[in-house]
Amino acid sequence: MDGQRETLERIVSTLANKNDEIHNFIDMLNHTIKNIQINSTNAISELDEEFDGLYSILDEMKGSMANTIQQEEARKIQALQDQLSQCSSALESSEELLELAAESLDIKDPVEFLKAARQIKDRVTMASAFRISLKPKVSDSMTHLMVDFTLERHMLQAVKFLPVPKAPEIDLAACLVADNCITVSWRMPEEDSRIDHFILEYRKTNFDGLPRVKDEQRWDLIDYIKATEYTLSGLKFDTKYMNIRVQACNKAVAGEYSDPVTLETKAFVFSLDSTSSHLNLKVEDNYVEWDPTGGKGQEKIKGKENKSRSGAPSPKRTSISPRSSARSSRDHFTGESYTVLGDTAFESGQHYWEVRAEKDCKSYSVGVTYKNLGKFDQLGKTNSSWCIHITNWLQTTLSAKHNNRTKTLDLPVPDRIGVYCDFDGGLLSFYNANSKELLHTFRTKFTQPLLPGFMIWCGGLTVSTGLQVPSAVKTLQKSENGLNTSTSSLNNIA
Repeated sequence: MDGQRETLERIVSTLANKNDEIHNFIDMLNHTIKNIQINSTNAISELDEEFDGLYSILDEMKGSMANTIQQEEARKIQALQDQLSQCSSALESSEELLELAAESLDIKDPVEFLKAARQIKDRVTMASAFRISLKPKVSDSMTHLMVDFTLERHMLQAVKFLPVPKAPEIDLAACLVADNCITVSWRMPEEDSRIDHFILEYRKTNFDGLPRVKDEQRWDLIDYIKATEYTLSGLKFDTKYMNIRVQACNKAVAGEYSDPVTLETKAFVFSLDSTSSHLNLKVEDNYVEWDPTGGKGQEKIKGKENKSRSGAPSPKRTSISPRSSARSSRDHFTGESYTVLGDTAFESGQHYWEVRAEKDCKSYSVGVTYKNLGKFDQLGKTNSSWCIHITNWLQTTLSAKHNNRTKTLDLPVPDRIGVYCDFDGGLLSFYNANSKELLHTFRTKFTQPLLPGFMIWCGGLTVSTGLQVPSAVKTLQKSENGLNTSTSSLNNIA
């Protein structure tokens, strides 16, 4: 009995769900029918507007052409009327002379006759009838003002509804991934003058090849692109690849998407490791700031005397990243080693990141180190760390440090420093991140995983990661490879 009841309840529940689905589908169909009616009315309204606009243009052209014909008619008639007036005047004068000549023939007196004949001869010689042109000045033809709309008629007869644009083709060879930008280039499979704009969509992914349906981020959209190329800038390459697709749009409709392409955007991404940084450093993800009260603040928070204070607690520190869990047991840097390291090491590949110092920084270092950097050690003062050091005291100095040896660099200090490391090639280069001017290059053979390292005394540093190696840096590295290793003599000091 109970089993049958449960079975019947399941059947009723299933039937109720199906009824709900059918009700929803019916509502959707009714809504679709309503939308079709509305959209059809809108389409007819737009069609009327297009044809009304065409009629207006034709009426305007007709009026202009008719006005031209009327002006030509008036000009020709005026010319012929002027000629007609001249002929009438000449004819009247000629008839008077003819009548006078006929009367002269009746004169009997020879002397009078000769006198009259001489006068008639002189008047005939001067008569306008013998000087006037008897050819019309203008023709009666108006055929040069006729129009032939045969071609236009064929064009109008060929007018159809706007076709759906074809899918663009992304030119993978012309696409470029550089720094934190992606330039996408595409073309249409055939010329289409009706294309109004393009839409580009992109999304980050960790999968190579075609986009996957499940477990993917949503597409981000860039609309109303007029050219066949677009640069996505300000990106953070925190995933390995980028899916990209493009569609063409005319005035009415968008076409199919292009075949999606996948561009590799793998880059070195890390945060600052607050778990082992010096207690006088306030660390927040990709920012580190000198805090002279940091160490004391930490001690007071632990002590009972902190409970009686009404002041603000010491700055909060970010929680440890999963990537740094392997080094969570490292001691805090202490003494004069005001150091913080990145939370992610690398042991292969080419990587690039940038560091921007605040104007009030008195002293700071930027470089890399093996994991064995001691808690009292400073960057560049061990044989397992390399760095660029900047001092802003009475004068500003820039120097390269390794194995406790210093090389002063006679170069202006940039406000942003780019760090490029080719682990496999044994190169560590520092650049002016704005101009991409080379500051210094270390050459060595790296034998252990490297960690980004930073030292700061007063002020703050902001680190930008997830950057591609800039093309200008790649070009400089190629030329740098051909230079004498004497430019990196610090590496030869054990």
